[in-house]
Amino acid sequence: MDSRSAAQFYFAYGSNMNQARMVGRDMKIVSMTAGWLDGFGLRFNKRSRRDDNLACANMVWARSERIQGILYELESIEEIIKLDPHEGSPWRYSRELFNVQTSGAVQPAWIYVANPAVLDDTVLPGRWYIEHLLAGRDYLTEDYWQRINNTECLANSVEWS
Repeated sequence: MDSRSAAQFYFAYGSNMNQARMVGRDMKIVSMTAGWLDGFGLRFNKRSRRDDNLACANMVWARSERIQGILYELESIEEIIKLDPHEGSPWRYSRELFNVQTSGAVQPAWIYVANPAVLDDTVLPGRWYIEHLLAGRDYLTEDYWQRINNTECLANSVEWS
């Protein structure tokens, strides 16, 4: 039996696709692989906890879409708890278990999903925020990466970490 637990896996579809950001958050990563969820789509409709005028990534039910990202294997089950403050969990995002598809298997993993109270379809991300997602290029299809790259952004937004 595999001694790894679902709690040791985290699926990033937003700014945590930037491995440097994960390292900066002191995350202990064992491995990374491309992952996806069919029936879900990427949206920038979650108001940022730092600036209500900026959008962050969110995943939504979308029958004909596929959200792509990075499946991180974490060193221990305690690692995911370190991300909660950065994600504003449990108030801004809830942390939920989903079955993430990889080229070799289906792996249960933690995913942050925006809570309805912070959704706003009128906000846009900053370009600097989009760059964090684009850093995951090696784990995304070219078409998906291009769609992220072409996301409409708010002009002159100020970066925060």
